[in-house]
Amino acid sequence: MRKLSTLADAAPPEAQRDCRFRALLGAEAWARLPPRIRMRFGGRAPAGETIVYAGEIVACRRTRLGRMVVELARLIGAPLPLSVDTGVAAIVSVMEDGAGGQFWTRTYLRRRGFPQVIHSRKQFAGETGLEELLGLGVGIALEVHARPDALCFLSKFYFLTLGPARVRLPSWLTPGALEVGHVDRADGSFAFTLSLKHPWCGEILNQTGVFRERSSQGETP
Repeated sequence: MRKLSTLADAAPPEAQRDCRFRALLGAEAWARLPPRIRMRFGGRAPAGETIVYAGEIVACRRTRLGRMVVELARLIGAPLPLSVDTGVAAIVSVMEDGAGGQFWTRTYLRRRGFPQVIHSRKQFAGETGLEELLGLGVGIALEVHARPDALCFLSKFYFLTLGPARVRLPSWLTPGALEVGHVDRADGSFAFTLSLKHPWCGEILNQTGVFRERSSQGETP
């Protein structure tokens, strides 16, 4: 069996280089990112393979309103964490969708019941250049920002796709501003942070997971 490759082992080969996130940020902002973040977001999984990040949820809290939003979001596939359990295993996998986008799958273990599995698709399109597609035609237009220690994704607006039409949702119909961070850590791992802030009630949901890259899978024994 061949050794499983990882994007973190070395600079990705020419065929696996990915300039999509760099193009969204611009060269100057891209250069400010830590090298390990540039490595992860500057390479893509080969066709038919999957990049896997394994770790655990280290913090999660929500308000009563946050819990209501989480439960309502079940209607579109439960894209928000259903549990506030910490110290539980989590896995994130990323694969190319064959149409210029990426499929993201997040699996969170829970102390009771089956693990929660969240599916979404990132496509490099729309007003901001990046969109996250959830369930039932709901999507989020994302802006990408660089910090000295992190790559951040901020919601600009939510939208609903109805056949060929796309309807921008008014702010009062949305749960609030979403911010997702990919934060570099000194030990080579990274933190995945999620924060949801309601315009009137402040932060209603916050989750942090710590991950390491495991492998790019696709080979068979």
